[in-house]
Amino acid sequence: MDDAAERNVPVREIQVLLGLVALFWLVEIVDSVFLDNTLQRQGIRPRALSGIDGILWAPFLHGTFGHLISNTVPFIVVGGLVMLRGLRRWAAVSLIIMLVGGLAVWLFARTHIHIGVSILVFGYLGYLLVVGFLDNDLLWKAVGAGVFLIYGGAILVGVLPIQRGISWEGHLFGLGAGVLAAFLLRKPN
Repeated sequence: MDDAAERNVPVREIQVLLGLVALFWLVEIVDSVFLDNTLQRQGIRPRALSGIDGILWAPFLHGTFGHLISNTVPFIVVGGLVMLRGLRRWAAVSLIIMLVGGLAVWLFARTHIHIGVSILVFGYLGYLLVVGFLDNDLLWKAVGAGVFLIYGGAILVGVLPIQRGISWEGHLFGLGAGVLAAFLLRKPN
């Protein structure tokens, strides 16, 4: 047995999480340096058939390096917490958030282009806030409480239409999709 297995270090999960972060950064570098920010136009364009594929691309696109920086640490923290429940569970939660949250943005959001991994970040927050209660698991209830203590203010501010240039709809629908994912993927009683 190797050292990582002996310590129960989730090596594969860490590789996936950091690999995605590297991909986010690579996309932003290529878009900013070589493509004059043209990839940003591939985000979710509400109610436009040509913008529905943005549901898949939006989490990988960011408006600026500052936008990406503000999303990177929360993605690692809350994405990593969700990943502790298993790589398959994380993938299922992520897919539900991207598809349900993204479709809700496409159907109901303002007619701006919506981009950023914050739809996943807010989705993971929603998932973590309720999964412990749905699964009746004391440890995950504590994780949810800790997440609320750390990110509760950001959640409340992020889902309100008070910051110009921020897709509060992506935050709100991501949060809701994360809660839905917790319900859909809860442990059977």
